[in-house]
Amino acid sequence: MRRHFFSIFFVLLAWISTSAGMGYGQEPKRILSVEAFDMLNTVPDTYLVDIRTQAEYQFVGHPFKAYNYPYLFFTTTFAKDDEKPSYQLTKNKVFLEQIGKVFKKTDNLLLLDRDGARSAQAAKELLTAGYKNVFDVYDGFEGSEFPAFDDPNKHKYYRQLAKRNNIYGFEHRRHSGWQFWGLPWTYDMDPKYVYPPDLGVPQK
Repeated sequence: MRRHFFSIFFVLLAWISTSAGMGYGQEPKRILSVEAFDMLNTVPDTYLVDIRTQAEYQFVGHPFKAYNYPYLFFTTTFAKDDEKPSYQLTKNKVFLEQIGKVFKKTDNLLLLDRDGARSAQAAKELLTAGYKNVFDVYDGFEGSEFPAFDDPNKHKYYRQLAKRNNIYGFEHRRHSGWQFWGLPWTYDMDPKYVYPPDLGVPQK
């Protein structure tokens, strides 16, 4: 009976160790955009992966040398009954497949989206798929929204804050993020970095 118990114990231990090596139960490393920029310039085999939609990548702008691999796509379905009416998003079913065609599982992959929500999900998915060095750039490209609060003076507060951070010529209510820190970004579309299926040929 005792021998049987230890056999089961070691089988479970081996399974846990194997699962950990495959990324199960692991959390992605969370870094700020300024840390991601530093890694890109100092650490070999490090790549910035912008997982926003193609529209965001082109019209909102993107970091220099950021590869676009959308984690979600916009659909033509408009949800008007939700608390925040918007066009719906759908999962990119070949996200892992396309990432795997270009990057190695040992590369340092820095995932960036708008504000950190999508990048956290995508990072966990890559870890589960066996990628070893996945980083969630949790403040995103545009940064996080300031917390909402009920205060009769909140609009005055936001206006004052916008004046201090008004580097784009309009009032914005976001803080941190790639743009906020003044890191290099562009609207230019370099074919080397756009979503590979849009070009027909994966490249790096």
